[in-house]
Amino acid sequence: MAKKYTFACRDIGMSCGFKAGAANMEELLPKIADHAKKAHNMAQIDDETMTKVKAAIKEE
Repeated sequence: MAKKYTFACRDIGMSCGFKAGAANMEELLPKIADHAKKAHNMAQIDDETMTKVKAAIKEE
């Protein structure tokens, strides 16, 4: 069975219902970045936030 990688904004303390999933990190990270840009007005994800994001990604 193939792994799936998932992320939820709530897992890093955001008051946001966004959740995303992908077959690998290379597909998931752009989805997260696009959401951060559109929903949270983050032109770029800073290093501290990216560390939190990567730590919150779950492998299922």
